[in-house]
Amino acid sequence: MEITQELIDSLEISEMDIMRKISEDLTIELRQVVPTVNLLNEGCTVPFISRYRKEATGALDEVQVRDISHKLTTFRNLEERRIEICKGIFSQGLLSESLYENIQKAQTITELDDIYAPYKRKKKTRGMLAIEKGLEPLADLMETADDDKLEEEAEKFIDAEKGVETADDALTGAQDILAERLAHDIANREIVKNHILKSGKLVVKGLKDEASSTYKMYYDYNEPLSSVKAHRVLAINRGEREEELEVKIDFDEDALTAMQLGRFELPNIFRKSAIEDGLKRLLLPAVLREIRSNFTDQADDHGIETFAVNLKNLLMQPPIKQARILGIDPGIRTGTKAAAMDENGTFLEYFTFKNHETEDAMEKIATSCKKNRIQLISVGNGTGSPDVQKIVADAISRYNLDVQYTVTSEDGASVYSASDVAREEFPDLDLTIRGAISIGRRVLDPLAELVKIEPKAIGVGLYQHDVNQSKLASTLDETVESVVNNVGVNINTASYSLLKYVSGINSLTAKKIVRYRNENGAIKSRKDLKKIPGVGDKTFEQAAGFLKIPDSDDPLDNTWVHPENYDVAREILIDIKMKGNIVKERKNELMAKYSVGETTIDDIAEELKKPNRDPRDGYPQPILQKGVVTFEDLSVGMKVTGKIKNVVDFGAFVDIGIKETALLHISQLSDSYVANPGDVVKVGDIVEAKIIEIDTVRKRVSLSLKTNPDAPAARAERRPAKKKFDYSQYFI
Repeated sequence: MEITQELIDSLEISEMDIMRKISEDLTIELRQVVPTVNLLNEGCTVPFISRYRKEATGALDEVQVRDISHKLTTFRNLEERRIEICKGIFSQGLLSESLYENIQKAQTITELDDIYAPYKRKKKTRGMLAIEKGLEPLADLMETADDDKLEEEAEKFIDAEKGVETADDALTGAQDILAERLAHDIANREIVKNHILKSGKLVVKGLKDEASSTYKMYYDYNEPLSSVKAHRVLAINRGEREEELEVKIDFDEDALTAMQLGRFELPNIFRKSAIEDGLKRLLLPAVLREIRSNFTDQADDHGIETFAVNLKNLLMQPPIKQARILGIDPGIRTGTKAAAMDENGTFLEYFTFKNHETEDAMEKIATSCKKNRIQLISVGNGTGSPDVQKIVADAISRYNLDVQYTVTSEDGASVYSASDVAREEFPDLDLTIRGAISIGRRVLDPLAELVKIEPKAIGVGLYQHDVNQSKLASTLDETVESVVNNVGVNINTASYSLLKYVSGINSLTAKKIVRYRNENGAIKSRKDLKKIPGVGDKTFEQAAGFLKIPDSDDPLDNTWVHPENYDVAREILIDIKMKGNIVKERKNELMAKYSVGETTIDDIAEELKKPNRDPRDGYPQPILQKGVVTFEDLSVGMKVTGKIKNVVDFGAFVDIGIKETALLHISQLSDSYVANPGDVVKVGDIVEAKIIEIDTVRKRVSLSLKTNPDAPAARAERRPAKKKFDYSQYFI
């Protein structure tokens, strides 16, 4: 195939080819992928497509639709890069047929960039210079001719003007061309990479004093590449960046070289030498970089996915509805701040107290509780929390208050307090008071409050500061969007921070909705949405079904039924009221009359039977208490009740009502083997566990859910025998 300007000009992205690749990669039928991509191209959102376009997609769920959206972006970027590289190398006059074929075969951006890297440099490679000297025909001959023939032909390429002084110069240049061909051969690159992945090991050495190092478990560490876990990659990468660890990939280079030589015909010693040079000088460094990069990318993806799952479970914590709250932000140096709010989260008053002035503190708490009819006190879990919990518990007891308290995570509260959102909400309050309000509202409606905080400031991740920050932010935003649209939003009470995550609504439109609401009063019906500046037909289509209006004259405005289906919904409602269900014949009649599918009919009927269900109702409520436990009260063998705060690869961290977070190691999660802690527990779960170890020096607590905590660890988690298992290494 001749590489011509016409060929280069004809290169374009094929949407159908991309959709076929998506179908193959995700094992989703092409007939489902095509309409989903078309809807995405029309500007439809993932929540809208998965909820209201099930007939078009074949009832793909939200995860599948989002996966298609991600693959679509990935493959488009890959094809754009492929075309860009072809044009870039062609413009230099260096795009050979074999190079073009390898560019077309490349499956990742990394492979493409490695091919293109030499052509971006100002300094030309040895192979490029050899091609410019006219030695490519000699390189072609070197693949088939014997030594004598090759040496004879090399004489013909001597050209002093081009810098080829001798036959040896010509042969060396031809070898450089072959070496680069080997390095660019995508199929061969894959073979080399797979060989190293199957037989290689990750070898880590410590560079500083082991005894005092956070990374001491990796100071003399090696593990087959085939079994390295994502959280270890993240930890090792961090140690390498902090210059505490030295990392390399170890493999049998001689065996790999022999394998490579065995793959090719070796008619002459020059070709053998070129293959060895191409492997060691060019291909191996690129492949090793790619393996490390892929391991990091995969670990990043895993860490981001872990964060996203934990964040979703955190945001899905059920609200404590219709409760009057006292939020308390414990402090030592500047005092503790407390803020009272009513059942709608409306701020009522604040006061402060010193933790050491216990009598005054208890009196202030009791006074506020009685005055504001407080039902629940939410105490932040930061520094000073145990002291404040004791003050609260003593106040409840002394003044016989009909109040309970709960300990609430403060993660991100300081970020919110200093944010523009907080300043707009409470311009006249000190940021510490805003923090107390946030801590209180987090139990009143966790979702509504936590969306005001940048998602990655909420501490439920796995090495979240080490992963790709752009991808982390994007994924967490998608997670928040998913939860918000799964729960639904009351348009008349939702903050700008909540509204901007609703399907079809961006930050600007969210602000316009709030402004319109403030200027015109409550929005009376979904159809009134179109009166808001910036809410056109497309925005209305995408957003209306997710925006609830409880006080609307039309009860359908407070359901998941989309306005486009109100007519059919009213007929279905009559059937349900009269017969309790909708029969097949009636379905067929309605489907023909309103041009809707059976799935839509079924969804509407299900919603009208149990309107406006809150998907958060099945999640555990906060732990409510009247007494207090301190670290000093704990003892080995004691049973404690706690709430899962974070789930990671090696176990789960548990809030047991004290400042220190306890660890449930993966080996202590169950009597049977656990491959993934997320299969056993999730953020927000309430567990009753036994304390199996207490480190009084470092104030660390290890828990167990096993019937017999002393039984050997499950098979996949067994480690070299020790006198005592060191759980402390996991408190990084």
